[in-house]
Parts: sequence; C-alpha cells; structure tokens
Amino acid sequence: MDRVILHCDCNGFFASVETVLDPSLRDVPMAVCGDEQERHGIILAKNELAKKYGIVTAETVYSARKKCPGLVTRAPHYDAYVDFSKRANAIYLEYTDLVEQFGIDESWLDVTASLRLFGSGERIADEIRRRVREEIGITVSVGVSFNKTFAKLGSDYKKPDATTVISRDNFKKIVHPLPVGDLLFVGKSTVRELATLGIRTIGELASVDPIILERRLGKAAYVLTKYARGEDDSPVTPDSHDKAKSIGNGYTFRHDLTTLEECRAGIDFLCEEIGTKLRLKGLCCSTVALTIKDNFLHSVQRQRPLPSPTDISEEIAREAFHLLRDNWRENYPIRMLTVTVTSLESKDLQCMQIDLFGEGDERKKSRAKEETVDIIRQKFGGASIVRGSTLDTDIGISKK
Repeated sequence: MDRVILHCDCNGFFASVETVLDPSLRDVPMAVCGDEQERHGIILAKNELAKKYGIVTAETVYSARKKCPGLVTRAPHYDAYVDFSKRANAIYLEYTDLVEQFGIDESWLDVTASLRLFGSGERIADEIRRRVREEIGITVSVGVSFNKTFAKLGSDYKKPDATTVISRDNFKKIVHPLPVGDLLFVGKSTVRELATLGIRTIGELASVDPIILERRLGKAAYVLTKYARGEDDSPVTPDSHDKAKSIGNGYTFRHDLTTLEECRAGIDFLCEEIGTKLRLKGLCCSTVALTIKDNFLHSVQRQRPLPSPTDISEEIAREAFHLLRDNWRENYPIRMLTVTVTSLESKDLQCMQIDLFGEGDERKKSRAKEETVDIIRQKFGGASIVRGSTLDTDIGISKK
C-alpha cells in the first residue's frame, strides 16, 4: 500500500507566536523584523493582514512601510520560537515516531502505521490542526499525500489552517498546473534554466525526458523529474538529537564590508563563537562552509574540507577566509557573512594528531590559548576578553 505522509507547516510562524505573546497584535498588520538601526531591517515573517498589503518575506522594512504605513513591527524572540516549535512537534510525536523537522516551523510525519489507531491521513491532519490551534494558539496547514514532495506542496496549497489531500487520483489536477518553482529544491536559477526550455509548470517538467535536461541541470534533472512525476520515495527520517549535524554563526553588519581587513575581522568574530561551541560539546569539524550575502540579498555559498578535524577557531577562520578570498571580488559590498562547520565528530586522538612537520605543538598551543579564553569568558562574561581586531572596526561586531 502507499505510504501516508503529512507535511505540517506553521502559518506565519514568527508572527503567529508574537500574536500569542501579545494578543493586541491579532487585529493589526504586523511583521517580525531585525533591528532597523543595525541594518537588520528585513521582514522575517508577517501575519495575514500584512500579506494583504503585498508585504513579502525578505523585503526591507522601508519597502514594507511604503506599502503599509500602519505596519506594526516586532523584534524576533528566538527562544520563544524554539519553544513553540518543540510544543508543536510534541503533538506530532503523539501520532507517530517518524517525525522529520524541515526547519523550525515545518515537519514531515509518516503516519502509515498509525492509520488503524487514529483514522485516515486527512482525519489525523484535521485533528493535529485543531490541537495546535487550541493547545498552542497558532495555526498549521497540513498536506497529506503518498510522498514527501507532494505532502509539502499540499501544505502550501491552502493557507492558513487548512488540510489538502493530494492523492494518486487527483495529483495531476492539483500539482501539474503549479509553477515549477513551487517544487521542492527548485530554486530561482533552476526556474530560469527551465524557462529557456519552455518549462514553466510542474506538469511540463514531469513530461520531459531527463536526458534532455541533464546538459543544463546535471544529475539533478533525474531527481527533479522524479519529484514532478510523484515518484519521490525518500523516507521520513527522524532527527537524531544525540549528535549535532552542524554549527553555524551569521551576522548582518552595520555597514557593508568592502575590504579584506573588515572581512577578516568579521570572520574571526564569527569563528570564535563556533570554536567555543565545538569545545563545549566535545566535537571537532572536518568541513567549513561560508555564505556571502551582498547588499541586494544575493547569496553565494562555498565549502571546503579541512586538512584535519579541528575545534580551533583560528583554523576554522583561516579556511573560511580562504573561501572568501577565492569567491569574492574586493570592494564588492558584503551585507552578511555566515560560517558553518559540518562533518562533526566526537573529539578524540584524531583531533590531537601530530604531523611529521612538527605542527602538532603549535596546535596544542592554539587550543590551550582558546580554552583559556573560554574559561575567562565563562567566569567574567563574553565581553571580558575580546579580539583586538574587533576594537577598531565600526561594523557592529563588538556590540553583538
């Protein structure tokens, strides 16, 4: 028999949580955004009333206020969002242990084995929506289908607080007319590539031989056509809470970075916190990724493996800076940098490995220095000791 997969998507999540925290926001157009004074003035989430004014996620607050002069804004409360996410997922887990989070506000559920206990997938979806609304105070849209890709399309199909069933009988009627950009993992650049071939809907993508697309899209052509045809067989994989998958740190700077010196200071600042987290968790990383976002919000992401696993901030920062230098044209404005480390493993002798050229002693000294800084900050606070490179900058990092 077919699997029964649900995709639960909390509607306007950040804005919905803010409305629960402050009910006076329920009847006004409102949005959650970063600090306008510190150049974090981007719309992160908006409620249904704000959507009616055409306000969209990731536009500037300045632009949003031109559309809606009476827009009410709130700073994000990430601790509250994490708490509400945990509460929603706790409800999901009462129906199945196969729950896979896809970001803070979305989750897939495989309820195939739960049908005899709770009824059909649609009935489970409706009950989850009711419970989330009544017990938590926010709304959730749920897609019900026979695979993960179509379940996600279903949760996007009707909002807010709706259930959409996409079955083998109706998926061509519902899915095929949708824009190809609605399909999972089809980004803007892929949409542009497909448009040059006259492919604008999911149905048109489903009808194309992937061999024809391979020259433009590479091996992704086979995955995307498979998704468009409803042949996604990927499992719902419960998250492992025993081992972190990545650790990252990003920052939107007070003004655009245009020199290598400013970029180096920013990267050093980000990597200090990453190294601290690795050491606290007893982990080492083997891969460093850097995301560069310009002042038009265009992003470039690159990654590279490390020579050996490490928990030393300086080594992570060095590789991140090499990535920036190789993928950025100096004087081209950078609005935001994010450093992420992956391929995490428990710290063991591999992290302490001494090579044939005597660099092991230097690594020990670097680690000892950074561990000493960790102790000082834990005892006297994060601002008790800071890098000299952050003191002479005006990019905002000393006030994080």
